[in-house]
Amino acid sequence: MALLQANKDLISTGMKEFNALLNQQVFTDPPVSEEAMATIVKDWVNFYVNYYRQQMTGEQQEQARALEELRQELNALSVPFLAKYRDFLKSL
Repeated sequence: MALLQANKDLISTGMKEFNALLNQQVFTDPPVSEEAMATIVKDWVNFYVNYYRQQMTGEQQEQARALEELRQELNALSVPFLAKYRDFLKSL
């Protein structure tokens, strides 16, 4: 069963906003550890999922599927960001 269009639109919006958040990050000195940055990113993902949870439409099962897709997409966006941060730490 396909996701409702309204939920697809919310997922797309959430991904764009999350990507903008990641692109705004400036790595400074002193840096946080790689583990701490991974925790921060995980918290950001949870924040976005909880924010969009309130806006999802449809029955509970539809909302749960849409939120899981959003979480997967945000986690996928965070992988290159964390790799970039890891490279930054190695360059110090």
